[in-house]
Amino acid sequence: MLTVPELMALMPGIEAAARDAARLIMQVYAAPFDVQHKRDASPVTLADELAEASITQALHQLTPDIPVIAEEAAAKGQAPQAASRFWLVDPLDGTREFVARNGEFTVNIALIEEGMPSLGVVYTPVSDDLTIGGPQLGAWGEQGGRRMPIQCRPVPQQDRVLACSRSHGDEAALNDWWQVEFGAAAPTQRVAVGSSLKFGLLARGLADVYPRFGPTMEWDIAAGHAVLLGAGGQVLTLDGQPLHYRKPGFRNPHFVAWGRL
Repeated sequence: MLTVPELMALMPGIEAAARDAARLIMQVYAAPFDVQHKRDASPVTLADELAEASITQALHQLTPDIPVIAEEAAAKGQAPQAASRFWLVDPLDGTREFVARNGEFTVNIALIEEGMPSLGVVYTPVSDDLTIGGPQLGAWGEQGGRRMPIQCRPVPQQDRVLACSRSHGDEAALNDWWQVEFGAAAPTQRVAVGSSLKFGLLARGLADVYPRFGPTMEWDIAAGHAVLLGAGGQVLTLDGQPLHYRKPGFRNPHFVAWGRL
C-alpha cells in the first residue's frame, strides 16, 4: 500500500488529469455529436474516447509502473491485466446524461490497492464541482474555486434521504429493500441525480443512503467510493460485506452506499 504522503503527492496529478479531460468533454458537448452504442447497448461518444485517451496518457506519465484500466479500452478487450495496484478510470460517467445534456456527468479516476479504492477524484465539468479523497486521507469538495473538507452525516433514525439514479433503477426492488431495512413502505425524501454524483451527495452529508440494484461496473463507482470512504461512509454488498474490486469482468454485485453508520 502507498503511504499517506505518497497518496497525497498523487492528488494534484489526478485532479489535473480530470480537469484536462473535462475540457475535451466540454468541447464535444458544445456542438452536435454522434452517439454510438457498445455491445451492451450503452452509449458512447467522441467525448468518452478523447477523455479516456487524455487521462490514460496523463496517468502513464504520473505513474509509469501502475497499469490503467479504463472503460472504453476494457470494452474493446484492450485493457491491461489488473495488478494488486491499478488505476480505474471512467472518462465520462453518465454518458446517458451527457447525451440528454442535463449536466449530470462526471470524470472518475480511482487508484485501487489490494482490492479497495485508496484515492479518487470525481469532477463534474458543467458545474466545475470536484470531490477528492480516500480512506486514509479524508475528503474534500470544491466548487467555484473554494475547497473545504467534507464529511458524511450520521445516518438518522428517521427522515433518511435517499440518493437514487436518474436514469437507472428498480423501484420495486428499492421499496422491498426499504421495507426490510427500515420498516417503511418507501422513502419519503429522495434526490435523483446521474452518474457518481450520488456518492458526492452522501460524502457531503446531503443524503444518507444509495442502494443500487441494477448492473454497474467497477469504474462506475470506484472514485466515488474512495471519496465516500474518506468522508466517513462505506459501500457494502447486500450481505453486509465491504465491496471489493478486481472482480471477474469488473462487474459489481448489488450494493448499498451509506453515510456515516
